[in-house]
Amino acid sequence: MIEFLQGFEILCGYFLICASAALLLRRFVRIPSEVFRKLLHIILLCSLFVWIYAFQTWWIASLAALVFISIVFPLLSLAEKLNCYSELLTERKSGEIKRSLVLVFGMFVVLNSICWGWLGERWLVLACICAWGFGDAAAALIGKKHGKHYLEGKLIEGRKSVEGTFAMFTVSLISVFIVLLINANVAWYISLIIAVLTAVVSSVVELYTRNGMDTITCPFSAAAVILPLLYLWGA
Repeated sequence: MIEFLQGFEILCGYFLICASAALLLRRFVRIPSEVFRKLLHIILLCSLFVWIYAFQTWWIASLAALVFISIVFPLLSLAEKLNCYSELLTERKSGEIKRSLVLVFGMFVVLNSICWGWLGERWLVLACICAWGFGDAAAALIGKKHGKHYLEGKLIEGRKSVEGTFAMFTVSLISVFIVLLINANVAWYISLIIAVLTAVVSSVVELYTRNGMDTITCPFSAAAVILPLLYLWGA
């Protein structure tokens, strides 16, 4: 109980500080909507890093995620009644923020249960999440600003650019490589190989994922690459 309360207090403090800073920035500085959206994305992503290390027990970390979303979801439902809510948080459609939170924390609970609960390595959660989180933000920002060559197909939703996909690949590769290099008990070149393969798979999966479900598909596809390869190389 003490661990739960202490960890939950750390997380609430993190969100309070970051959310306040982001909203003040939004209020006083002219920030493009897409940049602000990705700032919120990064704040949420980084909260998972805090989550992993704010607790010492995997199931308490998962429980805290479930408790957090059960508290925040109804609060956001009330906040949605305010006229300025969607504009302030740059929602593209009603309920987007709530849906994103449910997807992110649902994904976290499952990955946490597998990587930390079953396999006993909390850093594996971060490796899988990094394959999606930072790369997805880079893809949106680079693609929107510098995208000139677009990929088309029946299975591709909307307009996705070669430049954005390459940004996804590059940032995912670097993020996963850093996590593996620091934590995995394998040679650096093995970490690099795993990072490259993970980035390729994550980028392709993100390209063909529809309805914003890359929050689920990318981390789990990354896990499907990282976990077997680490086992294969004896990590």
